[in-house]
Amino acid sequence: MKQSHFFAYLARMKLIQRWPLMRSVSTENISEHSLQVAFVAHALALIKNKKFGGQLNPERIAIQAMYHDSSEVLTGDLPTPVKYYNPEISREYKKIEAAAEHQLLQMLPQEFHDDFAPFILSNAANPEDTAIVKQADCICAYLKCLEEISAGNHEFSRAKKRLEVTLEERKSPEMDYFLSVFAPSFELTLDEIS
Repeated sequence: MKQSHFFAYLARMKLIQRWPLMRSVSTENISEHSLQVAFVAHALALIKNKKFGGQLNPERIAIQAMYHDSSEVLTGDLPTPVKYYNPEISREYKKIEAAAEHQLLQMLPQEFHDDFAPFILSNAANPEDTAIVKQADCICAYLKCLEEISAGNHEFSRAKKRLEVTLEERKSPEMDYFLSVFAPSFELTLDEIS
């Protein structure tokens, strides 16, 4: 039986720090971030189904969210201002991400490729699921900004403004619901939410 390095690589998600150009009160790695995105994506799918007539599979979406940044174990986390500096850089980085996703998938035994492909390969996932994961990813970045600013770190003020624009572009009823019901608590202290 051939050995696979797939899960050894995934275990390295905890070594890749997010927000590498920003001073943070609390550091965040892509493993922590991916779990939070999975929580939020699952909630967004449930909200869409229960409140807005959706027919999504929240569990499948949560799994896709868990893997959404897994290719970064091969590429690292490129800061957003660099990744989206211009369309050419963005296009080229998408190619690098796709190559890393394929390389990661190839680490699995062949018999599992079809099972993991919808979660690892960006272009193999259900587009409606992907939209929910992208919404959750954006919400989680926004929540990180709220936490940092609430802790007195104004380094995240510009990122918060940029993310507010992105949230508006991806606006949906389930996002509005989540942001209204759950996001305000991220600006409170532990004593205030207890």
